[in-house]
Amino acid sequence: MSRVYGTVSMGLRAPIIRKGDDLAQIVTDTVVEAMKVEGLEPRDRDVVCMTEAIVARAQGNYASVDNIATDVRKKLGGETVGVIFPILSRNRFAICLRGIAKGCKKIVLMLSYPSDEVGNHLIDIDLVDEKGINPYTDVLTEKEWRELFGYSKHTFTGVDYVEYYSDLIRECGADVEVIFANDCRAILKYTDNVLCCDVHTRARTKRLLKKAGATRVVGLDEILNEPVDGSGCNARYGLLGSNKATEDTVKLFPGEECQKLVEDIQERLLNVTGKHIEVMVYGDGAFKDPVGKIWELADPVVSPAYTVGLEGTPNELKLKYLADNDFAGLSGKDLQLAIKSRIMDKDGSSLVGNMAAQGTTPRRLTDLIGSLCDLTSGSGDKGTPIVYIQGYFDNYTNE
Repeated sequence: MSRVYGTVSMGLRAPIIRKGDDLAQIVTDTVVEAMKVEGLEPRDRDVVCMTEAIVARAQGNYASVDNIATDVRKKLGGETVGVIFPILSRNRFAICLRGIAKGCKKIVLMLSYPSDEVGNHLIDIDLVDEKGINPYTDVLTEKEWRELFGYSKHTFTGVDYVEYYSDLIRECGADVEVIFANDCRAILKYTDNVLCCDVHTRARTKRLLKKAGATRVVGLDEILNEPVDGSGCNARYGLLGSNKATEDTVKLFPGEECQKLVEDIQERLLNVTGKHIEVMVYGDGAFKDPVGKIWELADPVVSPAYTVGLEGTPNELKLKYLADNDFAGLSGKDLQLAIKSRIMDKDGSSLVGNMAAQGTTPRRLTDLIGSLCDLTSGSGDKGTPIVYIQGYFDNYTNE
């Protein structure tokens, strides 16, 4: 009988990772334990993935609010600073904001609306339309915002982020003024020292501000891109992708140094299993919630490190297209054989533009696999920060 399983994604339970742990050995041992206990049988081109959180924990890549404050003061002058386009998140940005506030005398906090960059809504866009506001051009003060929209709370968290961020800034000893705008250059009316906190649009934001004459323009990726007073750092992403660790510290996103980790794990697994297994580190999965409208990609990338076999994009045929068009007159076994033959005829060349490939997912393999892993491991108490995937590169012809 033909194999029934296609792609299988399994969360593997692992020890709680601490600073200094040999993560390469822990991941290898966890796979071996799954082989013993669960009967896992590794195959070539299986994929082992681990969350960015356990990588950073093992590295001890942490920084304090005081470290953040020191770097902000050094790079932005310590007076009035425009903090623009932050995401609305207690986990992702609140501790960073505490450090930023401690490094300034005053913050002009500029929030995008109706939502932040990753879909967290301050206000429903229909209400913006109802009030006759043009979000592309209109700049609103906090007083105008409250008069128009009142005190609204986030759908899932129940937090009024305008109030929450303002109180947090004041608690750290800085003055705060809040404005709402979607053109980054609006901040220059208030200050020409700007900290750009957007994740995926940061290059454009910096370019526009510099061209408009801002004195200092720094991205969140440039804060803690080097150690400060012995802190952790991320040379490529700075504070982007960081998470709350404690009320006074953040865990930074893994940097380029974790490339050696995935290659080390691949080599160890080859020695133990005799199979060539791909390895990657993953963070947010890059998918969108249809209810809360949150785009799950607060990290700067889905995967900061992966083995070379995960380069590229899928090169697949759409089975339903073949069944409804090329082989519309076939059914049953004849249809199965015809489709398998067409798949086997693929020669490795790109199928982009081929009608039979339309509707296949045009995303990078690491982004697709990262989404699968993020949903498998979850973000709570499952205790499965390692994900083992089988059959991802199989197709209808594999038995």
